[in-house]
Amino acid sequence: MRLNGPFLFILATLLIDAIGVGIVFPIMPDLMDRVGASSTAEGALWGGIMMSAYAAAMFLFGPIIGSLSDAYGRRPILIAALVTLTIDYVIMAVAQTYWVLLAGRILAGVAGATYITATAYIADIAKPAERAASFGMIGAAFGIGFVLGPAVGGVASGWHITAPFWIAAGLSALNVAFGIFILPESLKPENRRPFGRRDLNPFGTIARAFVIPGLAVPLICIFVFEFANMVYATLWAFWGREVFAWDGFTIGLSLSAYGVLVAVVQAGILPRLSGRLGDYRTLLIAVVAGVIGMFGFGVTTTVWAVVLVLPVAALSDMAPPLITAFAANQVGDDQQGLVQGVIASLASVAAVVAPLALTAVFEGFVDDTGVYLPGAPFIVGGLLIVAIIPLVMRMRD
Repeated sequence: MRLNGPFLFILATLLIDAIGVGIVFPIMPDLMDRVGASSTAEGALWGGIMMSAYAAAMFLFGPIIGSLSDAYGRRPILIAALVTLTIDYVIMAVAQTYWVLLAGRILAGVAGATYITATAYIADIAKPAERAASFGMIGAAFGIGFVLGPAVGGVASGWHITAPFWIAAGLSALNVAFGIFILPESLKPENRRPFGRRDLNPFGTIARAFVIPGLAVPLICIFVFEFANMVYATLWAFWGREVFAWDGFTIGLSLSAYGVLVAVVQAGILPRLSGRLGDYRTLLIAVVAGVIGMFGFGVTTTVWAVVLVLPVAALSDMAPPLITAFAANQVGDDQQGLVQGVIASLASVAAVVAPLALTAVFEGFVDDTGVYLPGAPFIVGGLLIVAIIPLVMRMRD
């Protein structure tokens, strides 16, 4: 796909958004300590509850936001989301109690339209054959953001625990200004559809998406894959502290290394593999890499093994854009927002349940059982990916 102005702006927007998200990851254990967590396991559980609350809000509002963008255009919805994220980061910076942090995360989930609207925007301007590579570029932008975000967060946390939030707020505010003055509308008036009462029901919207021919299989696959992948966002910092006694800087460095690998995979390897082997075979490679990565992290106790497994695990990040492209190609222009909203909503359901389930597994195998296995949540994730391989094999080119 040609890298025109709107496409580059969307990538820049998602890059800054990813920096804002990734900047917080290295300080999560210290942040939970600040608001009263008494142990690493308890901090992981509290952090998991925050992530679940964010995801629950996005689940309820994701399909609504996607449908609003189908009716009124992508640009106003995207700008409104960026404004709300700026406010959220300010709340996180000034919060002194866990409940205020939790309220801020719920607010961010309500307006979690950045990714939904951005992917719908890309679907508007990309040809069907180019969507997998285009969605891969979105993943690359997030990868680069996660390189810069944890690195900046690890360094900034040395100044003050709230410094990363103020930096994230500033970056989000810049996003708002860029969107107002630079971003054109991508959805033509003739390709819009009315927003009705049924669009206010996320459960009904998801049910309607599942009966669209060809959508059920990719929606199921992306749900399970997102559930499994939540182990990284939820537990990487706590797992690194428990197994290797990593501090915030080292956790940030490891996340940055993973972000570099993801960016290389999404922007470089994915387009080439997809062009040479096709989307289906490339997806199979990604799924196998995901299984190897999960089981590798699940059993490793040495840093050198983490270094070896990281590149393989990064290859699994080709799966979400490939599955998303498959889903996008099943519907017309007037339903791209709906489909992307449903995908985000299903990912949010996974993000509601997975942090609670995976942190419970982590706590159980660290504190409560006779078997000490901090990597148990990764093994659970690997088993889930294995379970959807028969469905993945149905998504042939």
